[in-house]
Amino acid sequence: MRFLSDLNPYVFFISIVVIGLFLFFGVFFTETTGNVFDTIQNFIVTTFGWFYILAVAFFFVFVIFLFFSPYSSFKLGPDDSEPDYSYASWFAMLFSAGMGIGLVFFGVAEPMYHYLAPPTMDGESIEAAKEAMKLTFFHWGFHAWAIYIVVGLSLAYFSFRHNLPLSIRSAFYPLLGERINGPIGNIVDILAIFGTMFGVATSLGVGVLQINAGLNFLFNIDFSTTLQIILIVIITIIATGSVALGLDKGIRRLSNFNMIVAISIIGFVFIAGPTIFILNSMIENTGFYLQNLVETTFWLNSYEGTEWLGAWTLFYWGWWIAWSPFVGTFIARVSRGRTVREFIAGVLLAPTGFTFIWLTVFGNTGLHMEIFGDGGISGGTTEQMLFLMLQNLPVAEVLSLLSVLIIVSFFVTSSDSGSLVIGMLASNGNPNPPLSQRIFWALGEGAVAAVLLLAGGLAALQTASITTGLPFTVVLLFMCVSLVKAMSREREDMMTTRRYFPARKPEQRKEKSK
Repeated sequence: MRFLSDLNPYVFFISIVVIGLFLFFGVFFTETTGNVFDTIQNFIVTTFGWFYILAVAFFFVFVIFLFFSPYSSFKLGPDDSEPDYSYASWFAMLFSAGMGIGLVFFGVAEPMYHYLAPPTMDGESIEAAKEAMKLTFFHWGFHAWAIYIVVGLSLAYFSFRHNLPLSIRSAFYPLLGERINGPIGNIVDILAIFGTMFGVATSLGVGVLQINAGLNFLFNIDFSTTLQIILIVIITIIATGSVALGLDKGIRRLSNFNMIVAISIIGFVFIAGPTIFILNSMIENTGFYLQNLVETTFWLNSYEGTEWLGAWTLFYWGWWIAWSPFVGTFIARVSRGRTVREFIAGVLLAPTGFTFIWLTVFGNTGLHMEIFGDGGISGGTTEQMLFLMLQNLPVAEVLSLLSVLIIVSFFVTSSDSGSLVIGMLASNGNPNPPLSQRIFWALGEGAVAAVLLLAGGLAALQTASITTGLPFTVVLLFMCVSLVKAMSREREDMMTTRRYFPARKPEQRKEKSK
């Protein structure tokens, strides 16, 4: 049976049971599930907030160390390998997989929230606006992509350079040896599937909330959980079509489309909005972010309480970590043939740079309207703020419709890439899992997103991220140790005839279009 091809039964069925239990309790005991989510989030924020902060700081420092290390010249593949994709397609896929929906959702809303209620000062002031952009840059900047780099670089290195399966367990070969093929490796991949499933579902849930808000703005359609679940069903069905087209025809083309539409929207808002203010703000935002990078990295707000930190910083750190198996595996899958230094520079700088442009164009346009204009944005919900900002610009309906369209497209690419990654994890790292498996996981992602919305909306989505990210943080820390150990041994082996990694037959991969 094609569905069972290369399937790891332990990883697959245990993952299905755990996810199935969550769906059961979420559907039939919705209120209780919501209360459990609240309790879990409060416990993790108050007990393990320090651990999240230190771990993410370490990942960022670790990535910088690798960039300047002697290992940076290693290729992610044989020494004569060439990249599978052009820079343009590579960057587009990185951005679409890693940030897309969330940026559209929070691009106006997060700066506005921090402007109204910053954690360390009075709101609705010029200083609060500066603080708002610094915090937003911090949450979406280098630290997020450093987390993705840890996973993506580890998997690309072990899979393409040493011919191990493209699976999370492969990153632990230097620590576990052939035991990665036993129970410990299964546990690691199960945690990765669980994190990926809930990380992707969080993103899909956030996207559907804003699609509903856009439809409400454009066509006065009610904002309701029922409609949001219907939208999840419809768009998940559309996503299965992209799954069927495969990586090159599906994800790559949609990712390129996402970038074209995103750049078009940014360009129009930049020109039609407060252009000079945006240009000035871009420079100031970036400088303020870099100037305060160390302080914000280690800030825990311990003297005033962790409520704000749990709602924002820890939510983001948990979201990025929970999403890292998905994004890391995916960017590894599309990064064969690049050097370690090229990989780190590309993944750390290119998407972050585009993200900062996006946040400045949308966030500062919203702040300018609120501070110097007629306002009105701050009175909306998180889901509405983007559309409230756009309605103050020319052809607001067209811009809003394009925004809804790009959210749908990001939803499809996230679901498509997520199902590809989970299929790979459940089938012993097969880089091309059967279509039936990918469709199965795409439907599962939609189901989990729907249950999270039923169990508490955005709050439940936040709790899912923080909770699933915690155990995988430990996995990432060991992954860093394993990667350095392997690279160090390979460098030593270059001077001898010894071979640390066993000889394995390279996997056959079809030629990718540039």
